Amino acid sequence: MKAWQLNSCGEPEDVLEVADVPRPVPGPGQLLVRVLAAAANFPDVLMCRGGYQVRPPLPFTPGVELCGEVVAAGPGVTGVAPGDRLIGGSIGGAFAELTLMNAASALPAPDGLDDAEAAAFFVTYQTGWFGLHRRARLAAGETLLVHAAAGGVGSGAVQLGKAAGARVIGVAGGQRKAEAARALGADVVIDRNTQDFVEVVKEVTGGRGADVVYDPVGGDTYARSTKCIAFEGRILIIGFAGGTIQSAALNHALIKNYSIVGLHWGLYQSKNPQLIKDCHAQLTKMVADGAIRPLVSERLGLDEVPAGVQRLADGGTVGRVVFVP
Repeated sequence: MKAWQLNSCGEPEDVLEVADVPRPVPGPGQLLVRVLAAAANFPDVLMCRGGYQVRPPLPFTPGVELCGEVVAAGPGVTGVAPGDRLIGGSIGGAFAELTLMNAASALPAPDGLDDAEAAAFFVTYQTGWFGLHRRARLAAGETLLVHAAAGGVGSGAVQLGKAAGARVIGVAGGQRKAEAARALGADVVIDRNTQDFVEVVKEVTGGRGADVVYDPVGGDTYARSTKCIAFEGRILIIGFAGGTIQSAALNHALIKNYSIVGLHWGLYQSKNPQLIKDCHAQLTKMVADGAIRPLVSERLGLDEVPAGVQRLADGGTVGRVVFVP
């Protein structure tokens, strides 16, 4: 079968190479699936660069998230039939024609989503739901500030915040991304290229600040967010897409009485996987109710993986980029 592989680390467009590799064979507890669609995620960029916390030995195939059709099941797998449409993480990489999935953690694709949307559903909305509800305890009527609001995880956070009854302020870079954030439902949209988000947040909240900050960017974005966080506010640390891992001034958190809350969503897979399944049931209902839907801006062929992942790395994408073999 065809698969994109890394034989060295660097920029995605430079190091991803297409290869003919053996068709995978499902082991105990595993599923062989045909990749219907695979979504690009920032961890794929970091894997290409050799900077992700999980570093498989070279060569390997990236692609952490997909929608797949069951082809065959390994020993001990029950309750799954060929043709079932599933979403979740990949064992061995999703940027390929076929891949493996863990039967215990694969989830049914919501009926209301097509293959590309389903492929972009798992990471974005699980991250958003766990961050906003389990970690930050976002309440109706609160103000939610979402950075990179037109990006992968940010676009989902805007929708989930609105569904929770929050007032959502979205920060995006440039007119195209600002328009996307507005279309997603953000009540206030800030173009960080031309506006100071700290001043705008203070202005639209009457000086109070945001109750919850959803920050997948890090670095200076985090530091400036501490200047517009409300009393008893919560800053959610989602990631460091900006490339800088900041240090927190804990004396400032004490003086202003706010919380710095980390989210390692993948840890729930080992610590409490049932919570992920419960979350999926709620998210699936939200899809059926029309409250959430992935923003898929680009549907590309499998031959376009290097260019698509590179655009994500360069910050030039809106919403999600999905590859459809």
